[in-house]
Amino acid sequence: MRRLAILLALLAAGPVLADSNRPAAPLAYSQLPDATQEARAKALMETLRCLVCQGQSIADSDAEMAGDMRALVRERIAKGEQPAAIRSYLIQRYGDYVTYDPPLSWVTAPLWIAPLLLLIIGLLLARRLFRKGAE
Repeated sequence: MRRLAILLALLAAGPVLADSNRPAAPLAYSQLPDATQEARAKALMETLRCLVCQGQSIADSDAEMAGDMRALVRERIAKGEQPAAIRSYLIQRYGDYVTYDPPLSWVTAPLWIAPLLLLIIGLLLARRLFRKGAE
């Protein structure tokens, strides 16, 4: 019983250890002085997925990694780099999962094809049920 209590205490302490004690990146929570650059950075950040939260963009996430990614985007935008180049860099570094719009490839084909197949199957089932009801 005592071992179980210790194990549960260790499991409960896991989320406390998720973030480090280091300070946030300089541009993680502050905007760029140039409003045009900040708008481009914000638009790009909305299209990038937080790798920790997975359901949020890096613009919306409070995860430490999302803050680091926001800072990286703002730093590169401030240096004059184009959003498409920054996006390509992040995809190269973290994989296609970092984007909400993965490109069509053999790996992502099921993501694109599955909704179409489910729709076709649903239409065929509905058609069959309506025909049986009309008879």
